Amino acid sequence: MSTGSSNGAGRARDAIDDRGVAPWRRYAYNSTVMGDSVMSGSQWTRRDVARGLGFGVASAAAATWPGGARAAEAKSITVLNWQGYGTDLAAGVQHFKSATGIEVKHDYYNSEPEMLTKLRTNPGAYDVVLVNSARDAQAKADELIDPVDLGKLPNAAGLAPAFKTNPNIVIDGQTYGVPWVWGMNAIAVRTGKGFKVDSYAVFEEAAFAGRGALFDDAVTEIAVAALMLGQNINDPKDMKAIAARLKSFKRDVKLVWSSEDEWNKAFAAGAFDVSVFWSGAVTRAVNLHQQPVTFVVPKEGAVGWLDNFCIPATSTGKAAGLQFIDYMVSPQFYAEWAKSGAPASANAAAMAALPESDLNRQIHKPEYLDKLQFMGALPEDRRQAFNDLWEEVKAFYAQS
Repeated sequence: MSTGSSNGAGRARDAIDDRGVAPWRRYAYNSTVMGDSVMSGSQWTRRDVARGLGFGVASAAAATWPGGARAAEAKSITVLNWQGYGTDLAAGVQHFKSATGIEVKHDYYNSEPEMLTKLRTNPGAYDVVLVNSARDAQAKADELIDPVDLGKLPNAAGLAPAFKTNPNIVIDGQTYGVPWVWGMNAIAVRTGKGFKVDSYAVFEEAAFAGRGALFDDAVTEIAVAALMLGQNINDPKDMKAIAARLKSFKRDVKLVWSSEDEWNKAFAAGAFDVSVFWSGAVTRAVNLHQQPVTFVVPKEGAVGWLDNFCIPATSTGKAAGLQFIDYMVSPQFYAEWAKSGAPASANAAAMAALPESDLNRQIHKPEYLDKLQFMGALPEDRRQAFNDLWEEVKAFYAQS
């Protein structure tokens, strides 16, 4: 059994800290945090995902984007985000400037804690920030973000109700984020061998001895065990039972992987047949790498993550920032980004506009939203307890 590197954190990552991995994390990124586990070493980045949006198509979308009126408030805005994650796509930035006259600048972070620190220490520097929704409550408590009026965003009308009312976003009766993209952590299964998988208990089956893989992320794997035991993934009450359940996977676990790139290489080499994996990563594995894999949301449900845009409290260009957010959540922007491996859009209208055959649409079914427990805010002591337990489990796996 091989274990991947772990930094005692895992986005997913920090979300993702807390998506699953951000998101990507739900998707592979250097020092990306989701749920506070760090993903590292991947050669796939959000920048790779972003390359698919061509200027010609983006320009065509400018004519139909309803938020394209010029804004008088600000001539430029600064967006704080993961590098290469959609908002800094050159064609999109140029399209937005052509439509509104607003120049979009960027600053980047490598972890959710770094993002919060930048907001604290640079008042007035940012007008839009991408936040894993599990961090919204912390950002709100620290007075780093303002409430958002979704009524000012025409494209917010298409957002799925389950996201607009997500408790990570609606705090004390006010909305603090605009849902953007989402995904799930569940099970990836090799196709072509007749495997029938409907439960995380597959990692305890003798038929898969030495053929399983897990994500090196404390939050994700503890969530898997919590789902199996009917516990709250964000506040499990019986950690001994969770440890015992994860240790019961030992016979089947061949690999504990830490990045999407590592996963793809090991899967292509036939190292394993079933794995905890991210929904969006499965679409890329199939579409970009021709991997024989399918995504399964088991009967216990899946671990959900949701990225949203927030308006920094100290922004000096809030109206212009909202215009940019409206463009980012529009079906026009998403249609092209989706072709190159974007996560699922929180805009139901954008997802419905994809072809029926689109794998992203097939995997991210609206009915799955009822089977998700979304990653939520974790107090530091609980996050540390998760990390400590996961290190204990990995040490157990490594024993002969």
